[in-house]
Amino acid sequence: MIKQNQHKYSISAMCKVLQLSRSTYYYEAKETKPDETLALAIIDIFHASRQNYGTRKIKVELKKEGLIASRR
Repeated sequence: MIKQNQHKYSISAMCKVLQLSRSTYYYEAKETKPDETLALAIIDIFHASRQNYGTRKIKVELKKEGLIASRR
């Protein structure tokens, strides 16, 4: 709606009428790319453990290899 009327009205005025902050209008979500090296390492660890390791043990193995898999 804002883009369609951009030639008639200012963006700040339209955002004010729509009760939308300008930063929200201009915000562009960052695309996250899957980390293929991490995915391959997880698959390798899982298969090396004869498909027994769960998420906790895989995380420990990744930490030993110097890879970070979670925020904690």
